[in-house]
Amino acid sequence: QEQLVESGGGLVQAGGSLRLSCVASASIFSLNPMGWYRQAPGKQRELVAAITSSGSTKYGDSVKNRFTISRDNAKNTVYLQMNSLKPEDTAVYYCNLDQWPLSSWGQGTQVTVSS
Repeated sequence: QEQLVESGGGLVQAGGSLRLSCVASASIFSLNPMGWYRQAPGKQRELVAAITSSGSTKYGDSVKNRFTISRDNAKNTVYLQMNSLKPEDTAVYYCNLDQWPLSSWGQGTQVTVSS
């Protein structure tokens, strides 16, 4: 069964840090590129960071130099280290493939940054 389970969100003050984790089923993770997405209230879901199976990364302009994506292929897990958080980073964060077709979305993890 394909499954994505995100965790690690919470409430943090501006300037703080959080580390998100996403455990994927092997059928999803495999050697596929993975991404972290976020959806803020009233906005479309957007890709914020992605990583290939070999570790190449890419980031959205709004999170460059603040967020770091990484993966542990042995644990089918992808991480998102978020530093220098801003109120505009407030959103539900999801992981999924960084290729089409996407897998079914997990429940996401809420990140709230207070000013």
